[in-house]
Amino acid sequence: MLPIDTLYRGRQINPDGIALEDDTTQLTYRELVARVEAVAAALQERLPAPQAKVGACGFNNLQHVIGILATHLAGHIWVAVNPRSGKAENTALMDLVEPDLMIADDAARDAFDIGDTPFIVSGPDGRSHADDTVDGLIDAYRGKRPERHLLDPNTDAQAIKFTGGSTGLPKAVIQPYRTGTTLIGTVLSVFGLNTNDIQVAAAPVSHAAFILMLPIFAVGGRNIVLPTPDPDRILHAFEKREVSTIFMPPTMIYKTIADPDIERRTFPNLRHLIYGAAPMPPEKVREAQQVFPRALETLYGQTEASSVCTTMTAAELEMDANNGSVGRATPLMRVEIMDPEGNILPPGETGEVVVRGGLTMTGYYKNPAATEAAFRDGWLLTGDGGLIDERGYLFLKDRLRDVIISGGFNVYPTDVEGALVRHPDVYECVVFGADDDHWGERVEAAVQLREGATASADDIIAHAKEQLGSVKAPKSVHLVDDLPRSAVGKVLRREVKERYSSPTE
Repeated sequence: MLPIDTLYRGRQINPDGIALEDDTTQLTYRELVARVEAVAAALQERLPAPQAKVGACGFNNLQHVIGILATHLAGHIWVAVNPRSGKAENTALMDLVEPDLMIADDAARDAFDIGDTPFIVSGPDGRSHADDTVDGLIDAYRGKRPERHLLDPNTDAQAIKFTGGSTGLPKAVIQPYRTGTTLIGTVLSVFGLNTNDIQVAAAPVSHAAFILMLPIFAVGGRNIVLPTPDPDRILHAFEKREVSTIFMPPTMIYKTIADPDIERRTFPNLRHLIYGAAPMPPEKVREAQQVFPRALETLYGQTEASSVCTTMTAAELEMDANNGSVGRATPLMRVEIMDPEGNILPPGETGEVVVRGGLTMTGYYKNPAATEAAFRDGWLLTGDGGLIDERGYLFLKDRLRDVIISGGFNVYPTDVEGALVRHPDVYECVVFGADDDHWGERVEAAVQLREGATASADDIIAHAKEQLGSVKAPKSVHLVDDLPRSAVGKVLRREVKERYSSPTE
């Protein structure tokens, strides 16, 4: 079984049900399979041997999703390219991976330079039935079925995705087919999805939103693709399109709960508002739970160990003891804490989070040295600090390289951020370490206030001292209009530090 087989299972369960839709078009499972098979047949005609590399660079639209699914069905490798990333970075990544073909929106062509690599247009562009477009290939190859290649789930690649490194160009992560099947089985077993579930993809399909698509297909449910993650558009989908399931990074949740009409809205069908990609301070968790009762859930993973190494359901997250945790290890993964000497630590002790199991990558593309450094005795080293309590719940303590050592004390930025957001005027914040001749490092913070708020930097520092004491409280607070974010909406802690760090004192 390969991950794409979930689409066929959905067709068996719900052949005339809606599998995929956007704001104007609905595709049944029969029709979606027919379109995916047509494009997969076209890809195999152009790239006959399996495991060719197919880059996909598009925004959230039906053709982009069909292109990704067709790449899977053809037995090729999906190379996920983010159109919101910089052109120089994307071009460098394409030079590294050297895709055999690109499927991309015309609107995304400025996001990379691929030279003479063959190109297929995915998103609608006014010439939707030309022979170099996804829709044109559907017309030309309708009724043709691709060959199903015999692929090894453990060694053959399903995808190459890119992850940020501490310096330089992001690394290219090779995800085998077993990663996809493990993820699908985990999501289904933990969150209990069924045919009635409707998922809305608001985050980029090229990244986190895709993790729920295949599990939804596996049970014959519905996937809705939103072109943009506007809070009003998301809330309208919750209310009017009976959405039950969504993945959202914390920043998207913050924007949604800040909607001025949030108190009058109701969301009777929402069961799974799953957040990940970054931690949420406990105060923000409780604020979101008040708006979306019995729906907020979380997961933890990374590109190298896909998405669901740990999870926590809504019922678990409502327990006070679990606020601040990212859940327990999922059924097909082991999650432990390791010290610098490679010893697995007992519950309650802080060290590096390490994982092993079906979700882990096979390595970094064309980077054997980085691959070797990422593993130790079979464990994938995540680079995240954390502890696991006696009940098995994981509490993260920041990226190890982000821990601030001030005057000999370890200060975890998330602990300070959790205190800062308890100030009623603070909307979002990032805490970082700045070089200091006396302390080694000193704690600083960049703070975005709520709209109309009037707190001063001194007010926020005084609040932090009351909450945390003087050692952990920021020595400087920088009030900012907005925080720098990545192409997928994550706050860029390293860029915040570079932009706002005060001169050495």
